[in-house]
Amino acid sequence: MSKKLKAAVSHHEREVVELRADRELAVEYLKAAMESLDNPDDRAAGLLALRTVAEAYGGLGVVAAEAGISRESLYRTLSPKGNPTLKTLLAVLKAVGMKLSVEPEHQAGAAGARADAAQFVATAA
Repeated sequence: MSKKLKAAVSHHEREVVELRADRELAVEYLKAAMESLDNPDDRAAGLLALRTVAEAYGGLGVVAAEAGISRESLYRTLSPKGNPTLKTLLAVLKAVGMKLSVEPEHQAGAAGARADAAQFVATAA
């Protein structure tokens, strides 16, 4: 008697489905992955994460068209050895409905600076 196996869903396919269904998860996923772009030895993780988000939000062909680049170029750019220009990175992020932002390297210092600024404003008022 032969046992029927259910069709398996790959981890990547499941990841794409989850990111498509939960926008906040996609944003946090990409934020965490983008931190790896600072490290040349770990840059592939950030590029592949952006590629996964692009797949979740329209597919690489659609995202490439919206970003104004060819699909083939987007595949190369978001590959483990890719090296996107700032222009391409911004265009891809815009195509998936996100934008680049900047945060201080050390969050504790930033919170302290904001508290100092708030205290200054409160004192000046």
